[in-house]
Amino acid sequence: MTVTYSDLGLYAFALLILFLTPGPVWLAMLARSLSGGFNAAWPLALGVVVGDVLWSLLAILGVSWIVSEFEGFLTVLRWVAVGMFLFMGVLLIRHADKQIAADSRLTRPGMWAGFVAGLVVILSNPKAILFYMGFLPGFFDLSGLRLPDIVAICGISAVVPLVGNLILGASIGAVRKIMTAPKALRRMNISAGCLLIFVALILPFV
Repeated sequence: MTVTYSDLGLYAFALLILFLTPGPVWLAMLARSLSGGFNAAWPLALGVVVGDVLWSLLAILGVSWIVSEFEGFLTVLRWVAVGMFLFMGVLLIRHADKQIAADSRLTRPGMWAGFVAGLVVILSNPKAILFYMGFLPGFFDLSGLRLPDIVAICGISAVVPLVGNLILGASIGAVRKIMTAPKALRRMNISAGCLLIFVALILPFV
């Protein structure tokens, strides 16, 4: 590899800071963890990973011009995310008294919905776009990267947010298991629905 371990470590630390900065992905993880526990959260985390790897790979390949050339596409993608989170939020609030297993519409269509939601929210997240397209080239000399370097950078781009999101989802999911009373369930579902709607409302402006 041409990149050093210290360079990779600094990049991993920057990714950790990026993860610890609350944003749409955090809110989406909280909402799905509250509504369906860890089983509803981990597919979203996988979708986020795919988006993180795609953004880092695009930055490495030196095609940041895609962001400006296809700005209209990214705008459409963001509004798709808005619609998706609004729909999920309203659905949760309408069926706040029902267990997730009792009404599959709350997770429609389950794991795939979570994966797509994670992919869309990270691809339309300006914080991620700014980091990968604007700051990643500052960590490495992209013109001199070889295949092992690219694999290492993409691997770190995947592992750091994945571990963070899984820990977040598992933590919220564990709390959810404790609160199984009907009133508590209703409050959790309403809270999760409101969070999803909030994600939808802030996405156009972040």
